[in-house]
Amino acid sequence: MNSPKEIKTDKKPRNFLPLITLIILSAVYGCNNPNSGEVVKTEPVPAQKIPKTKVVTTFLPVYLFTKAVAGDVADVEILVKPGTEVHEYQGTPANVKAIATAKILVKNGLGLEEFLADTIKNAENSQLVEIDASKGISAINKISPIDKTAAAEHDHDHQFGNPHVWLDPVLAKQQIINIRDGLITADPENKVNYQANAAAYIQKLDNLNNEFQQTIKQTPNCTFITFHDAFPYLAKRYNIKQLAVVEIPEKQLSPTDVQKVVNTVKKYKVKALFSEPGLDNKLLTSISQDLGLTVRTLDSLETGDTNPEYYFKAMKANLESLSAGCK
Repeated sequence: MNSPKEIKTDKKPRNFLPLITLIILSAVYGCNNPNSGEVVKTEPVPAQKIPKTKVVTTFLPVYLFTKAVAGDVADVEILVKPGTEVHEYQGTPANVKAIATAKILVKNGLGLEEFLADTIKNAENSQLVEIDASKGISAINKISPIDKTAAAEHDHDHQFGNPHVWLDPVLAKQQIINIRDGLITADPENKVNYQANAAAYIQKLDNLNNEFQQTIKQTPNCTFITFHDAFPYLAKRYNIKQLAVVEIPEKQLSPTDVQKVVNTVKKYKVKALFSEPGLDNKLLTSISQDLGLTVRTLDSLETGDTNPEYYFKAMKANLESLSAGCK
């Protein structure tokens, strides 16, 4: 019978000291633990969440654009609730508190948010970063011609130019870029997110611009009347003419106002008459029937949904109204 062959190995003898040490420690723990027979459960320590950057915005269009760029990496709030008149808004204690605790403030600019100066001063936030969404945009200073109703109560005098740049998709694109760059400067850790979100929204704005161009070119040189001087940038972009008749008086149009509108329509051979969402159009409807025109709606986006996609929904509805009214 052959003797077994010797098996050679290069392995070194195992060191059993750690195992022995564990056995000793377990025995000691068991002797000192009155509940040594029970399984001791430990709760996992939750990871600390890094607080999101707090951003406050002034009113709806600025909120929509900022939220689109910020996505989920920043907390975005709005100071002037949708449907509230921003032109003559007065800051509140809640606004002061919001700005006092924010890192970034985004505004439309061009003198629209007159309430901001005192509100920011009262907030006493020396670390606040302000982003002007209209930086670098050339403002339209006058709308010509302008015919005013006698009883108009809110003829807004914009000393920095007309502020309604967000209603031009191309200028809205510039506002997105300004917001993106401002957020990156103030919050560089989220640069990649801001860039990606802005790029996606800009692509949609480019598509919207193309849609406007293709549709409006079918009715060139259209002249339309609005009762809010909000659309000169849109009109200039697509080669149509806005004839602003200021705002409808809050109470009612006087006989003089009615005649003024009628005369203006005849004078400039107006094809379209536009009101705003939510306004009582009974008098306008009466005027339009006399003139053989249909009152349609143009949305300045100062009221509406807070989903960033609402901008495209409202603007496409505006395009449909313009197209129908200008035929």
